[in-house]
Amino acid sequence: MQFQSERALGNLLRSLYSGHPSGDLEALSSQLLQILGSASGNAEIRTKGNPWSVEDVVLITYADTVVEGDQPALVSLRTFLNSHLSEFAAVLHVLPFLVASSDGGFAVASHERLEERHGDWCDLADLAQGRRLMADLVLNHVSASHPWVRQFLRDQEPGRFCVLEAGPDPCWDNVVRPRSSALFTKLQGPISMREVWTTFGPDQVDVDWRHPEVLLGFTRLLARMVAHGVGWIRLDAVGFVWKEPNTTCIHQPQAHQLVEILRQLLTIARADGVVVTETNVPEKENLSYLRTGREAHLAYNFPLPPLLLESAVSGSADLLNRWLSRWPSLPESTSLLNFTACHDGVGLRPLEGLMPPSRLRELLIACEQRGGLVSHRRLADGNEVPYEINISWWSAMADGGVDPSYWQRERFLLTQLMVLALPGVPAFYLPALLATANDLGRFRRTGHRRDLNRPQFKQRTLERRLQDPDSDAAVVLLALKQALSVRATLPALHPDGQLQVLTPDRVDRVVLRRSHAGHDLLAVHNVTSTRLTLDPSGLLDEEDASLWVDCLSGRTLEPCKRHLLNPYEVLWLVRS
Repeated sequence: MQFQSERALGNLLRSLYSGHPSGDLEALSSQLLQILGSASGNAEIRTKGNPWSVEDVVLITYADTVVEGDQPALVSLRTFLNSHLSEFAAVLHVLPFLVASSDGGFAVASHERLEERHGDWCDLADLAQGRRLMADLVLNHVSASHPWVRQFLRDQEPGRFCVLEAGPDPCWDNVVRPRSSALFTKLQGPISMREVWTTFGPDQVDVDWRHPEVLLGFTRLLARMVAHGVGWIRLDAVGFVWKEPNTTCIHQPQAHQLVEILRQLLTIARADGVVVTETNVPEKENLSYLRTGREAHLAYNFPLPPLLLESAVSGSADLLNRWLSRWPSLPESTSLLNFTACHDGVGLRPLEGLMPPSRLRELLIACEQRGGLVSHRRLADGNEVPYEINISWWSAMADGGVDPSYWQRERFLLTQLMVLALPGVPAFYLPALLATANDLGRFRRTGHRRDLNRPQFKQRTLERRLQDPDSDAAVVLLALKQALSVRATLPALHPDGQLQVLTPDRVDRVVLRRSHAGHDLLAVHNVTSTRLTLDPSGLLDEEDASLWVDCLSGRTLEPCKRHLLNPYEVLWLVRS
């Protein structure tokens, strides 16, 4: 297995760096393997099948979401998770924890040091005890204060090779932008002014993957992460890493080759490693990183959050049912990461072709009424279009009437339970699990729209909130903990199981049939604020007089009878 990975790595390097002498590429391969050697002691033999099970859940959080006094944030986070949320953190995604200058940690200023307030590498390793850690490789750019950028401005190695210098020209007119800021930024060096690529903003300088020095630098970071307990790697903004003249500069063939290389490197360092691609783009483009079976293991299921949000807010499941009915068939050992809330906004590019403009406009208005904001991106023609909705998921689930809390808990739980019922690996965002409303105070202090959904908590404050059994956070956590416990006993809900949508043309409900290893389950969701009726035996084209049991409540449903389905109620039905 190791030899095959090393041979595959050599072939991939020759393909990506085809213009380099073969001797240089052999030396590069040797260097990469040597770097990974220090981390390979953490490697485990991958068991047959995929590296996830029906018990696996990903928890997404910033390192400093939970703090307490002068204690390192990673220590506070570990204490809180171990005490209250261990069920949700089989895999823990700690968002960028390295020294950074902006963008919530994604403008990385050092590949060697953690932010002092977070702790150190040993604290990260301690956090990994008893769970798998997921961490980010921010591949497209580094902070303008990163050593590579300073070296570039002084024409010193290795930075002189690592920064992507700009060449303003009409050949870049079609570049796809995720922001409205300038594509190129001028930086003053000690000798002269240099113009560089800044796809994501002036403090995030794009790196030049054409030079192997960049791959060597990120491999050192990968090895350091693996050595301290990281086994899952999120490839941030990977679609943008390779620029070619007269193209959109997104999803270039070399970007896909780079994902293959990083997968091989992770496999060499840790046999049970998992690569997750983050590409907030239309669905076909997003799935392209899974289609070969040689690139990512998982891809974020980006159409799910906006479609599920629209369904919950409007009470209409037609668009959601239509999309679910064409769930993709993916190669073995690949799947989707299903989520609703995350540290970013609710992306709108994945909706292209899935939602009529009128419905999208109504969704934007509804979210603004609930305290949300809409961020935009700039098109090649200079026009700006909505790019994401910035809102906490809890606030998004509020009612649009006089009482915002009306059905808010039920609406929220419906969306989270649907995530648990879909094929793939479910993921939850810590502030959402804590039923956190829009953080208006933080937004006013920073002016950054995404900070509406990036709150920070005092550990003692959270402890008091969870001690109140009537608090929204306590009610939500209790319900979802019970659902996770039940889910772990239901083979039909395995991430690799099959999906059949039984209500493709319904507006009021979503009924999913999940099947795996000879087990079946019906997941029923009432997406409306009204009572519905349900006859389970009428959902299947089968003659069966069996009783049905709702695994979530223990309620028994007799066949050939109409049963009441409460507003936003969710049932997980199996035959008795």
